[in-house]
Amino acid sequence: MDKVEITREIDARGSYCPGPMMELIRVMRSAAVGDVIAVLSSDQGSKRDIPKWTAKASQEFIGVEELEGYDRIVVRKVK
Repeated sequence: MDKVEITREIDARGSYCPGPMMELIRVMRSAAVGDVIAVLSSDQGSKRDIPKWTAKASQEFIGVEELEGYDRIVVRKVK
């Protein structure tokens, strides 16, 4: 994943499906176009579910960074 400037970060570690994705959707509603949002999630389903949601919602999936015990899932609001 290329270096991108994270505008907002959601710490959803310890939350289970669909919690991390629901937090992302809530933040995306108030985010500005161009905002880059990182979701920190320890739920393994998030790295599958969030990219699928971004495609359905016509947002940009930037990538997943696997860290120790959790993932950083990054998306950009495009509309």
